[in-house]
Amino acid sequence: MPESPDLPAPESNASGPSSPGESGLVLQIPDFCLVLLVGPAGSGKSSLAARHFRPTEILSSDRARAWITDDEAEQEATADAFALLHRMADLRLAWRRLTVVDATNLESAHRQQWLAIARAHHAETVALVLHFPLSLVRERNRARSRQVSQKVLDLHFGRFHAEFPALQGEGYSYIHILEDPHVVETLTLSRVPLPVDRRQDPGPFDLVGDVHACHGELVELLEKLGYKVAPDGLQAVPPTGRRALFLGDLVDRGPEVVQVLELVMGMVEAGHALCLPGNHDDRLMRALLGRPVQTLHGLEATLEQLNAQGSSFRERVLCFFKGLPSHLVLDSGKLVAAHAGLRADLQNRDSKRVRAFCLYGDPTGRLDSDGLPERRDWVREYRGRATVVYGHTPVATAAWRNNTMNLDTGCVFGGRLSALRWPEKELVSVPARQAWCESPRSVWDLEREEPEGGWFGL
Repeated sequence: MPESPDLPAPESNASGPSSPGESGLVLQIPDFCLVLLVGPAGSGKSSLAARHFRPTEILSSDRARAWITDDEAEQEATADAFALLHRMADLRLAWRRLTVVDATNLESAHRQQWLAIARAHHAETVALVLHFPLSLVRERNRARSRQVSQKVLDLHFGRFHAEFPALQGEGYSYIHILEDPHVVETLTLSRVPLPVDRRQDPGPFDLVGDVHACHGELVELLEKLGYKVAPDGLQAVPPTGRRALFLGDLVDRGPEVVQVLELVMGMVEAGHALCLPGNHDDRLMRALLGRPVQTLHGLEATLEQLNAQGSSFRERVLCFFKGLPSHLVLDSGKLVAAHAGLRADLQNRDSKRVRAFCLYGDPTGRLDSDGLPERRDWVREYRGRATVVYGHTPVATAAWRNNTMNLDTGCVFGGRLSALRWPEKELVSVPARQAWCESPRSVWDLEREEPEGGWFGL
């Protein structure tokens, strides 16, 4: 058996953030994730876990066998031990707690079980792979209080050698391959919040509903909120200490896409605003990436306006939208902002499914009478602690409902452009200058109350 198999490392874009520190390598991991330690017996997984994680964060297969049988070496209890560990991981991730799996995790089929649990809770996954020569593993094994037989050790190493290449295709958020024992001994693990997690940011904020290229109305609203807007309408400075928070759908349907983008991007770049993507913004981003999209609901006119500005402006817009988080959790978790809203169980988590909910809401898979996607009324069942402020589905009047507020008051359809001052919870709005676009939904009527089940997303 080779001492150190020549195995392909995962592609560079799968490796996690790292940097050299004063005393060794610094690896960044999300502060909410599932960490899999991968390596044969004797490679130092338990020692690594003990140095960097709380005892309550570590799910150990040896410890689970001991819990069940009083003997961590009782291999006949392995299936029961892992059933217990799977349930514990399921519960910890439901509570949004970082969880570390201290087991050999040598086989892809076993790792996939852990990945499935993480996906169910929208948790990122990190693989810390201890890839040392067999001679070093044998030496470490001899120094252990509970040694593994040479036969078992060789079996582990053979599986590790065979399964190592599969790691790069298994779908981890980050993979770290650790091959130098000294690097592991001096390693620092730095926990970083998810991009959506801004609980330490108390605001105050001015949350702005769907703009849809209504630049004139946006300038009026910002001025009403006390912002100093430049004469050309392309820059705005907030009152001291405040920031705007745009809830997405900056583009499409309205008359001045470029001016709205210039204003909002400039405010974000200057630190005067935060911004979230809407479904229209996301579709524009995909179009700018060259992906096939339908140029409906104003996208064709948006692209014409952007193309007239040249490639550098299009690239700036693309980079801007690519960098936006799916939602934001703010003010010690008291406030959640998302374009289409967000259920309590999805808040402060990040995955493709979470992002889809933030952009589009909760579709039923059916079409309504207008031939457009029907969406579940998630607000009806919302009982979360956080106040959720969102847009996406036009309503005649912004109003509180189960600790949520929809700020899309249909400006582009002739309604109003609305903002919510936080933490004051004061609603501020300005009327549309005109109806810039006809609603594709026959039910839209600014004089009517919101129908049972809510206005479905456009």
